[in-house]
Formats: sequence, C-alpha cells, structure tokens
Amino acid sequence: MHIFDAPTRFYGGNAIVGSGLPLAVGLALASKLSRQSDVTACFFGEGAVAEGEFHESLNLAALWRLPVLFLCENNLYAMGTALARSESQIDLTRKAASYDIPAAKVDGMDVLAVETAAYAAAEAIRAGRGPQFLELATYRFRAHSMFDAELYRDKAEVEQWKKRGPIVTFVAALREAGLLDDAELARLETAVERELAAAVAFAEAGTLEEVADLTRDVYTREAAAR
Repeated sequence: MHIFDAPTRFYGGNAIVGSGLPLAVGLALASKLSRQSDVTACFFGEGAVAEGEFHESLNLAALWRLPVLFLCENNLYAMGTALARSESQIDLTRKAASYDIPAAKVDGMDVLAVETAAYAAAEAIRAGRGPQFLELATYRFRAHSMFDAELYRDKAEVEQWKKRGPIVTFVAALREAGLLDDAELARLETAVERELAAAVAFAEAGTLEEVADLTRDVYTREAAAR
C-alpha cells in the first residue's frame, strides 16, 4: 500500500484511512503558493468521510481556495460497514457543500460520465473557483481483503452490480457506436493479460529489501548514525 512515484506525479498511498486528504491539501497549497496551474486530484472512499481529516481538509481547502479536486469513491460498504450504519447523512455531496465547496454526484460506473464531470471540475479549479468535490457512486465486486468473508452483503447484490461494471457498460457503448468489434476486443484483452503476466513475473523475480535499508528515507543519516 505504501506506493509513491514522483516522476509520474503520484504522491503516494498508505494504509491509514483518510490520510491522503491532508497530503492533497498540502500539495495544492504548494501549487498555489508557487503560482502553478496544477490540479491536485485526491481519491478516497466513503469510509474516509467519517474521519476528522476529511472535515479538516475540506475546511482548509475551501478557506484558502486551493486547487484540489476531491473524488470520493462511494462503494457503499467501506471495509465492511454499510454507509447507512456509519453516517447519519448518506448524501456525501451535502457534507462537501457545507464547506461551500461545489459538489456533484456522478455515476461512477459510467466511464464517460466520470470523464465529463472530472473535466468540468478541473476546469472550474483552473479558472480560480476553488476546490471541487465529486461523489462517484460505484461498487466493490471483490472482498475487501483475502480474510474478508463478506458476511455484510448479499451475494445477489454483488452480481447485480457486476452487470453495471464500468468495463461492461463502456464496451457496450463502444460497440453501439461502432468503435469496437469482437476482434479488437479480443486483441485488447490479450494485450492486458500479457502486461499483467509480465508484471507478476517481474515482481516474483525480484529480491527482498535488505534489512539495512529498513530505515532508509525514514531518518536522516546523522540521526541513524547516532
């Protein structure tokens, strides 16, 4: 979960729920102070909305009119608790609106709808209208982890949502528009399978980190030497 890649402008993920929110606010503040036209995109699940970081981050972003796009992927269950069991207000756009942040709810299973909404929000941010918030209504098909028995939701519900999966609906839209046929779809699927297999092979062929590197980039050399 601790992934980071500065060259591709991906500024990390970690296991603490909601931790990306204050980091995004910091990055957006840096962009504003340096007068850059960057937009910081911050992705998080609906479970993070119950965390204090959510409210602190949205408040500061609105107060300082920071160029940050908050994207809440609402898949209804967080780790294993239904949204209605953890939040008194399940319309998450109203939480963002309470901080005077323009907010919209989008069908997160519709690729084109998400693209349109994200583009419009990013353009509003670049125009100087401050932070924006999108609630993406989506669903998690698989268990939260390999130890998750999924006792909190009905299997039939999962199957119903799979029929609206973003790949399924986007493929259907492309077919209807005459932009995709069986041969091209098969070629794309084969290419993706090969890419995934190569990534797995690369990972399995790798070596474990040296124990001596455990504190590298955690402490300064001076502190480590002491």
